[in-house]
Amino acid sequence: MLAEVLIFVPSIARYRADFMLLRLEKAQIASLAQLAASDMVTPELEAELLANAEVYNVVLRRDEVRQLVLSSPLPAPISATYDLRDAGPWELIRDALICLVDPKDDIIRVIGNPVQEAGSLIEITMDAVPMREAMLDYGLRILFLSALISIVTAFLLFLAVQRLIVSPIRRVAQHMAAYAAAPEDARLVIAPSAQVEELRAAEEAMQAMQRQLTGSLRQKERLAQLGSAVAKISHDLRNILTSAQLFADRLEGSADPITARSAPKLVGSISRAVALCESTLKFGKAEEAAPSLAPVALAALVADVAEAEGLAENGAVALLVDVPHGLYVMADAEQLYRILSNLMRNARQAIEATGAAGTIEVSALDTPEEWRIRVGDTGPGLPEKAREHLFEAFQGGARKGGTGLGLAIAAELVRGHGGRLELSRSDAEGTEFVIHLPKSTPTPAVAD
Repeated sequence: MLAEVLIFVPSIARYRADFMLLRLEKAQIASLAQLAASDMVTPELEAELLANAEVYNVVLRRDEVRQLVLSSPLPAPISATYDLRDAGPWELIRDALICLVDPKDDIIRVIGNPVQEAGSLIEITMDAVPMREAMLDYGLRILFLSALISIVTAFLLFLAVQRLIVSPIRRVAQHMAAYAAAPEDARLVIAPSAQVEELRAAEEAMQAMQRQLTGSLRQKERLAQLGSAVAKISHDLRNILTSAQLFADRLEGSADPITARSAPKLVGSISRAVALCESTLKFGKAEEAAPSLAPVALAALVADVAEAEGLAENGAVALLVDVPHGLYVMADAEQLYRILSNLMRNARQAIEATGAAGTIEVSALDTPEEWRIRVGDTGPGLPEKAREHLFEAFQGGARKGGTGLGLAIAAELVRGHGGRLELSRSDAEGTEFVIHLPKSTPTPAVAD
């Protein structure tokens, strides 16, 4: 509508000015005929000249003399005078709009410059009604042409919107529906083709999301297959270990004192292996079993883990234990054993991978709110990739061939105790993990 106004208003003002200039030219021609042969122009011919020029009077100023060249009686007094010599665009627009909305049969005076310098001024009186009717006719034609242009423009805009916006959006919607039906099918990932920059950016973002989701689904499918295979292996391994446990039980009655002393530790290790296999079989059905909390002598448990991992104070990988002998923590002994075993084994493997000697330090702190167990080493530290996916299974492996399961299992077991496992330090001087075990048990909310 603004474009219509900006086109129509100047056009109608220009048409009105041209209409009056044309009347001035006609009146000038008629007046020149009168001046050329004034004695031959009869009153009837003068009336005919005025009728052809469509004016009532013509006044010419020539040689500083103002002369009424052609005249006829005026049907009404002159209501307005318009001087076209100095009229600006805003004045022409204003006068044109007034003429359009004023339906009165007015007589107007128009002043202008003669063409071909045939004088210094020409002045006519004319009826405003024919000019208004011509302006209305011209305005209607302009409006009709504008409407036609608008229709064509709207149709072209509709086609452009359909091609550039609607069709790509419909295509994206169809891809979303097809991909939702089979997200594992990589052939259904959208290929960006939109010509509009914003839509193309949306398609590229959707493509990246679909590829990531397809990769995640494939990984989960492989993990499910791996879990099924591990469950089958654990089932058979449990049967083998059960048989080994029966033979180990007989060693406890051996007459050899060394064998008799070693038999309980062997039985304990085999029992833990059997329990781990049973936990693996249960993993596909549920999460880790809820911990059975009981007072655990932390120093003795750390010593058992160190012995199982082959750690000693004077070994290639030295172990330093700073745990008070009278410190007891409320935890599940088997699960805490697995947590410490995973952390100390990772530390030992990290130091051994460097080929140099190193130290593993285990310490504990008893605070009013929690127990803090620190497991640190002097190894090379964790790589950046391992720190980004530290507690994610099959993602946070820190050494070649590692699966990253150890830290994921340890973190899950600590969460089961209501605590958390965090990495407090990892740099070129070593790595340190902290186990936070809360002392208070959260009270379940009671519904009103």
